[in-house]
Amino acid sequence: MAPKSNRERLAELNRAAELGGGQARIDRQHAAGKLTARERLDLLLDDGTFVELDKFVTNRCNDFGMDDHKIPGDGVVTGYGKVDGRTVYVFAQDFTVFGGSLSGAYAEKICKVMDLATRCGAPVIGLNDSGGARIQEGVVSLAGYADIFYRNVQASGVVPQISAIMGPCAGGAVYSPAITDFIFMVQDSSYMFITGPDVVKTVTSQEVTKQELGGAKVHSETSGVAHFEYPGEEACIAGIRELLSFVPSNNADDPPYIATDDPPDRREAALDSLVPENPSRPYDITELIDLVVDDGYFFEVQGGYARNIVVGFARLGGFSVGIVANQPAHLAGCLDIDASLKGARFVRFCDAFNIPIVTFVDVPGFLPGVDQEYGGIIKHGAKLLFAFAEATVPKITLITRKAYGGAYDVMSSKHIGADINLAYPTGEIAVMGPDGAVNIIFRKELADADDPVARKDELVEDYRQTFANPFKAAELGYIDEVIEPRDTRLRLIQSLDMLQNKRGESIPKKHGNIPL
Repeated sequence: MAPKSNRERLAELNRAAELGGGQARIDRQHAAGKLTARERLDLLLDDGTFVELDKFVTNRCNDFGMDDHKIPGDGVVTGYGKVDGRTVYVFAQDFTVFGGSLSGAYAEKICKVMDLATRCGAPVIGLNDSGGARIQEGVVSLAGYADIFYRNVQASGVVPQISAIMGPCAGGAVYSPAITDFIFMVQDSSYMFITGPDVVKTVTSQEVTKQELGGAKVHSETSGVAHFEYPGEEACIAGIRELLSFVPSNNADDPPYIATDDPPDRREAALDSLVPENPSRPYDITELIDLVVDDGYFFEVQGGYARNIVVGFARLGGFSVGIVANQPAHLAGCLDIDASLKGARFVRFCDAFNIPIVTFVDVPGFLPGVDQEYGGIIKHGAKLLFAFAEATVPKITLITRKAYGGAYDVMSSKHIGADINLAYPTGEIAVMGPDGAVNIIFRKELADADDPVARKDELVEDYRQTFANPFKAAELGYIDEVIEPRDTRLRLIQSLDMLQNKRGESIPKKHGNIPL
């Protein structure tokens, strides 16, 4: 038999790499409702732009019969391509090859694209679908994970890092996604946990399914580990592309500009009546956001978690902005542990990647309770304070209604470095609400009054007129302008335009010590 030419060998290796674990395993992947690694990359990247690297790399393990199982690519597809014309670096784990388990060679492939992404200033996107460490390789596999973790940390704040969990992600494998900026999950088919249901049952006697322990719903609504949850893989990958449209390629670039026909001076009369006159009545802050931003489109992040604060991306005058807003429709917009963590993480991402921050404030204070105090609301609330104070990007704050106590300070007040602070006429800026303030200040007078109820009503109204409004803060320069709600969009866009060339300066240091 004549020896194969190099061209024949090349064609054979290409076929073997593209077939992965074989047609039978591809069919099983499809039967489980999952796409293959290459099909996922086809959806993620612009047509015809994917360039594969290390396609023929194989494992180097010769123990436990592994020398007879050498599959080109070794369970992960790596390379680069474009999303909306912008370069991104990618790796997609292939569950059809050894269950997507990570080997030393596999880890080196991922490290290579991560190094290229950091050097070249482009996002790195990981599509995770893996059974974890390849047991046959022992400590080599563990070392491979640590090599990836180290690069995640080094790339943090330099290039955006996005993880999509498309299947299992367990044990040490979860830490790489946890370090990245955003985690996407797919309902019913993806899960993340440190220890699986069997270990949980052995150690704690608790019986729990994989989805109950670490499914998309759990991490999107309870733990806050995941930022986005989608019903299927196609929608999940479309979500990744959408997120990339709001963020720059690296920390030296500006976010993408997308022209809009939405007039910058558009006035919204509906905003004049959106905030209820009764300060105890809730309203949905996302309605306000939708009325203000370009084309009414708000890309919310972590929408199911800590719903008393809203974070996400939008555009104003074509420019990408990060939005942080108290949500009066949930827990009255109070700040609690989860909301503080959610807000702080988002603010720090925006600051790292040159995305201006617009903050809408309607906060009655921090959520009281034994659980909150025992859980460390003091240090967790301080994280949000730290994040806002540390941020040097343009910061614009609008107080729509309540801004009470320490929560007023924390929510990007003038005193911690906000550039422009606006308020509606409905704004209430004070140490606490009028009712509580009167109970403390006039305790003795009320006790001695002939008609305590009537006297209290009188004192509450007097306090409201004196303090619970935006005008005292405006007199002191803490509020730059009290605006009509209908002018919100114009004032925000004017402020962003004015702050376009803002330069942030801080005392030279290695880094601050955020209260973790």
